[in-house]
Amino acid sequence: MPLLHIAHRSDWEAAERSGSYEISTRGHVLSDVGFIHASHPHQVSRVAAHVHGDDPEDLVVLVIDPSAVRADGVEIREEDGGAGELFPHIYGAIRPAWVVEARPARFEDESFAW
Repeated sequence: MPLLHIAHRSDWEAAERSGSYEISTRGHVLSDVGFIHASHPHQVSRVAAHVHGDDPEDLVVLVIDPSAVRADGVEIREEDGGAGELFPHIYGAIRPAWVVEARPARFEDESFAW
């Protein structure tokens, strides 16, 4: 099952050029937080509403291959995101090679589409 991460399109495009994506979540970077927040497919809409509901920037959903992450020696931990629900956290920068697709994302009629 892929991991998902919601990104500003501009941040992702910069990462494709530089070879490294280091945004943990909106307004926070990997060096401050220690990991990059990710979601399972059934969680991404709620995360989008909570974190990006008022976000005016273009968004993409990064579809990440967890086996590629682990093959490069980067740890993925399932950790409590609050109220006992486990979310995947990636303990390192995301490499573009791990991303199998960057899907355009948007809010439509108060629901998140990707």
